[in-house]
Amino acid sequence: MTTLKAALIQQGCSSDREATLEKSFTMVRRAAASGAALIVLQELHAGPYFCQVEEPALFDLAEPIPGETSRAVAALARDLGVVIVSSLFERRAPGLYHNTAVVFERDGSIAGHYRKMHIPDDPGFYEKFYFTPGDLGFNPVRTSVGTLGVLVCWDQWYPEAARLMALAGADLLIYPTAIGWDPADTTAEQERQREAWITVQRGHAVANGLPLLAANRVGFEPSSQHPQSGIRFWGSSFAAGPQGEILAEASRDREEVLLVDIDMARSEQVRRIWPFLRDRRIDAYGDLLKRYRD
Repeated sequence: MTTLKAALIQQGCSSDREATLEKSFTMVRRAAASGAALIVLQELHAGPYFCQVEEPALFDLAEPIPGETSRAVAALARDLGVVIVSSLFERRAPGLYHNTAVVFERDGSIAGHYRKMHIPDDPGFYEKFYFTPGDLGFNPVRTSVGTLGVLVCWDQWYPEAARLMALAGADLLIYPTAIGWDPADTTAEQERQREAWITVQRGHAVANGLPLLAANRVGFEPSSQHPQSGIRFWGSSFAAGPQGEILAEASRDREEVLLVDIDMARSEQVRRIWPFLRDRRIDAYGDLLKRYRD
């Protein structure tokens, strides 16, 4: 297979978990009916982005893997015969929780999973309160549609993460995401943030000669403690090719099933003319292991 049809699910989420998941599953079915073999859901797609506040009771949203939601996604993957990338709030043990992406194979089995490594702590994104940093490293997941370098949201700002996935043999970089604007920001600032988000990920595609998928949520989600404020998720889910070219892009404000055909043979062609991996000076990069060079 040299052409992979993939789908990115861009949706809004509500506090009604059952309704939110049913919406996700309906959109997954639409994607599969359109021929998608790989379907990517956005970060923490089972409900609202709860990390806008620090509230111990919200740990009740977490569940084990396997658990109720992962079993439902597994059954969907098996029924449709597709590979699904799902993003869940994992309860690993009492007091130990992760932001975890799970990859389901076409037969419903778990092909692998990735625990988010970079955990933000910013106004409206208080993830360090909820998530223990991942401990599985940057290891791509082998599936029937290719070897998937799955990372999660804040990871997308770090070239090291994309590079390590590429060095481990990833065929494709994938980023389930929940990112948006503070409505109080100016229009100009909002646009700078969105463009930076797209640009840095296109850079990862270019630097590693790999196609890339980024699935973001959409719509306004008020803060549970301060309903007058919240986050407006900017959508804009997109797919890029191994030269950073935009292959498909969703809107900023609508729920969409974004379909894209990915030429999986192009990475080989691109890397022959832009041999970045060949020319890396691995003998000179030791300082990358330092926090900062004083």
